[in-house]
Amino acid sequence: MRFLFALLGGISLGLGILGAFLPVLPTTPFILLSACCFGKSSPTVHAWLVNHPWFGGMIQDWQEHRGLRPRVKRRALIVMAASFAFSIYLVPLWWVRIALVLTFMALACWMWRLPAVSERSMVAMERTRP
Repeated sequence: MRFLFALLGGISLGLGILGAFLPVLPTTPFILLSACCFGKSSPTVHAWLVNHPWFGGMIQDWQEHRGLRPRVKRRALIVMAASFAFSIYLVPLWWVRIALVLTFMALACWMWRLPAVSERSMVAMERTRP
Protein backbone atom coordinates (compact mmCIF):
# COMPACT_ATOMS: atom_id res chain seq x y z
CA MET A 1 0.00 0.00 0.00
CA ARG A 2 2.88 2.38 0.72
CA PHE A 3 4.02 2.03 -2.89
CA LEU A 4 0.53 2.85 -4.21
CA PHE A 5 0.26 5.90 -1.95
CA ALA A 6 3.73 7.05 -3.02
CA LEU A 7 2.83 6.58 -6.70
CA LEU A 8 -0.46 8.48 -6.31
CA GLY A 9 1.35 11.18 -4.32
CA GLY A 10 3.98 11.59 -7.03
CA ILE A 11 1.39 11.75 -9.80
CA SER A 12 -0.75 14.27 -7.93
CA LEU A 13 2.28 16.40 -7.05
CA GLY A 14 3.29 16.44 -10.73
CA LEU A 15 -0.23 17.39 -11.78
CA GLY A 16 -0.33 20.09 -9.09
CA ILE A 17 2.91 21.62 -10.33
CA LEU A 18 1.66 21.45 -13.93
CA GLY A 19 -1.57 23.08 -12.76
CA ALA A 20 0.38 26.17 -11.77
CA PHE A 21 1.24 26.68 -15.45
CA LEU A 22 -1.59 25.07 -17.44
CA PRO A 23 -5.12 26.40 -17.68
CA VAL A 24 -7.97 24.28 -16.30
CA LEU A 25 -5.68 22.02 -14.26
CA PRO A 26 -6.13 22.95 -10.58
CA THR A 27 -3.12 23.17 -8.29
CA THR A 28 -4.56 23.23 -4.76
CA PRO A 29 -6.50 19.93 -4.73
CA PHE A 30 -3.60 18.02 -6.28
CA ILE A 31 -1.07 19.41 -3.80
CA LEU A 32 -3.37 18.58 -0.88
CA LEU A 33 -3.90 15.07 -2.25
CA SER A 34 -0.15 14.56 -2.65
CA ALA A 35 0.46 15.67 0.95
CA CYS A 36 -2.15 13.18 2.15
CA CYS A 37 -0.63 10.36 0.10
CA PHE A 38 2.93 11.13 1.15
CA GLY A 39 1.76 11.34 4.75
CA LYS A 40 0.85 7.65 4.45
CA SER A 41 3.84 6.56 2.39
CA SER A 42 6.90 8.78 2.86
CA PRO A 43 7.39 10.93 5.96
CA THR A 44 10.45 12.54 4.36
CA VAL A 45 8.59 13.79 1.26
CA HIS A 46 5.59 14.77 3.41
CA ALA A 47 7.84 16.86 5.68
CA TRP A 48 9.41 18.46 2.60
CA LEU A 49 5.96 19.41 1.25
CA VAL A 50 4.72 20.74 4.60
CA ASN A 51 7.83 22.91 4.95
CA HIS A 52 7.92 24.00 1.29
CA PRO A 53 7.88 27.81 0.89
CA TRP A 54 5.10 27.77 -1.74
CA PHE A 55 2.91 24.85 -0.66
CA GLY A 56 3.67 24.48 3.04
CA GLY A 57 1.31 27.11 4.45
CA MET A 58 -1.61 25.87 2.39
CA ILE A 59 -1.00 22.27 3.44
CA GLN A 60 -0.64 23.20 7.12
CA ASP A 61 -3.85 25.24 7.03
CA TRP A 62 -5.68 22.30 5.49
CA GLN A 63 -4.25 19.70 7.88
CA GLU A 64 -4.84 21.77 11.02
CA HIS A 65 -8.04 23.68 10.19
CA ARG A 66 -9.53 21.98 7.11
CA GLY A 67 -9.63 25.36 5.40
CA LEU A 68 -7.61 27.95 3.50
CA ARG A 69 -6.60 31.52 4.23
CA PRO A 70 -8.90 34.07 2.57
CA ARG A 71 -6.00 35.44 0.50
CA VAL A 72 -5.16 31.96 -0.85
CA LYS A 73 -8.81 31.21 -1.53
CA ARG A 74 -9.34 34.50 -3.36
CA ARG A 75 -6.18 34.07 -5.44
CA ALA A 76 -7.12 30.49 -6.33
CA LEU A 77 -10.60 31.55 -7.45
CA ILE A 78 -9.24 34.40 -9.58
CA VAL A 79 -6.60 32.27 -11.27
CA MET A 80 -9.09 29.46 -11.78
CA ALA A 81 -11.64 31.85 -13.35
CA ALA A 82 -9.00 33.35 -15.66
CA SER A 83 -7.70 29.97 -16.79
CA PHE A 84 -11.18 28.58 -17.41
CA ALA A 85 -12.20 31.74 -19.31
CA PHE A 86 -9.09 31.45 -21.48
CA SER A 87 -9.79 27.76 -22.15
CA ILE A 88 -13.44 28.43 -22.98
CA TYR A 89 -12.34 31.15 -25.39
CA LEU A 90 -9.90 28.82 -27.15
CA VAL A 91 -12.15 25.77 -27.49
CA PRO A 92 -14.37 25.87 -30.61
CA LEU A 93 -16.75 23.03 -29.64
CA TRP A 94 -19.90 24.20 -27.85
CA TRP A 95 -20.31 21.00 -25.82
CA VAL A 96 -16.74 21.25 -24.50
CA ARG A 97 -17.40 24.88 -23.55
CA ILE A 98 -20.49 23.81 -21.60
CA ALA A 99 -18.49 21.06 -19.88
CA LEU A 100 -15.81 23.61 -18.95
CA VAL A 101 -18.39 26.03 -17.55
CA LEU A 102 -20.01 23.28 -15.49
CA THR A 103 -16.63 22.07 -14.24
CA PHE A 104 -15.64 25.61 -13.29
CA MET A 105 -18.92 26.14 -11.44
CA ALA A 106 -18.50 22.91 -9.47
CA LEU A 107 -14.88 23.69 -8.55
CA ALA A 108 -15.66 27.30 -7.68
CA CYS A 109 -18.55 26.23 -5.42
CA TRP A 110 -16.31 23.72 -3.68
CA MET A 111 -13.55 26.30 -3.20
CA TRP A 112 -15.98 29.01 -2.06
CA ARG A 113 -17.51 26.73 0.57
CA LEU A 114 -14.16 25.82 2.14
CA PRO A 115 -13.77 27.36 5.58
CA ALA A 116 -11.63 30.48 5.73
CA VAL A 117 -8.78 30.22 8.21
CA SER A 118 -8.23 33.56 9.88
CA GLU A 119 -4.86 34.73 11.13
CA ARG A 120 -6.41 35.16 14.59
CA SER A 121 -7.47 31.52 14.85
CA MET A 122 -4.03 30.41 13.73
CA VAL A 123 -2.36 32.51 16.44
CA ALA A 124 -4.76 31.13 19.05
CA MET A 125 -4.00 27.59 17.88
CA GLU A 126 -0.27 28.22 18.21
CA ARG A 127 -0.71 29.42 21.80
CA THR A 128 -2.56 26.28 22.85
CA ARG A 129 0.09 23.91 21.53
CA PRO A 130 2.29 22.28 24.17
